[in-house]
Amino acid sequence: MEELYALELIHKGKRIDGRKFDEFRAIEISTNIISTAEGSAKVKFGETEVIAGVKIGTGKPFPDTPDRGILIVNTEFTPMASPEFEAGPPSENAVELSRIVDRGIRESDAIELDKLCLVEGENVFSTFVDIHIINHHGNLQDAASLASIAALRNARLPKLENDKIVRGEYDKPLPVAFTPINITVSKVGDNFILDPNYDEEKILDSKLSISVRDDDKICALQKQGVNEIKFEDIERMLDTAIEKSKELRKLV
Repeated sequence: MEELYALELIHKGKRIDGRKFDEFRAIEISTNIISTAEGSAKVKFGETEVIAGVKIGTGKPFPDTPDRGILIVNTEFTPMASPEFEAGPPSENAVELSRIVDRGIRESDAIELDKLCLVEGENVFSTFVDIHIINHHGNLQDAASLASIAALRNARLPKLENDKIVRGEYDKPLPVAFTPINITVSKVGDNFILDPNYDEEKILDSKLSISVRDDDKICALQKQGVNEIKFEDIERMLDTAIEKSKELRKLV
């Protein structure tokens, strides 16, 4: 019933919570919330709540990038966050969310991975971003991405002694060069909306997640939904993402 009401309102140019089509819910960001992590952040988009933690270790680099550190993003959907989530291995949605966040960070060159090389071909810093969904009430893509970059920006490299990490002691900040912001533009009929809540997500025709770097460079795109998106709509979505990314970047 709520979904049908939300759809009816959007066709009338309104939203179920009174927001404008291009307006985010109230956003809150808290950093350094996990004492045992090298970096962490909690982000709330209205009732949607996500925590990202950064752990840094050392290990052998990938064979095709022997002089670059490692970045790995994982997402956990816990049953307490939504009745739709089930315990067990990561679902397809969790894997897709991890890829959206990972691609935005990686393709933007946000982390200077070359500076994480300790011994080329032998030893590099490995950066793990673990995303935990605390409450799912819509727009996990933007919330998870914002939490991840906020956590990375306050992450610190652990101190090394004899090539071994000394936990609890830090050397310097993680080398973060850019702050990519993910903006998901959703389409309902001929209307475009930002930050859909849980009920609005059920009525979307399609959506496009767009990662934008500080210099307005588009770094990554991920289309979701079964309906096509016209070329002229994509241009409008990109323009919206570039403009609104500036708004969120000020919060990090």
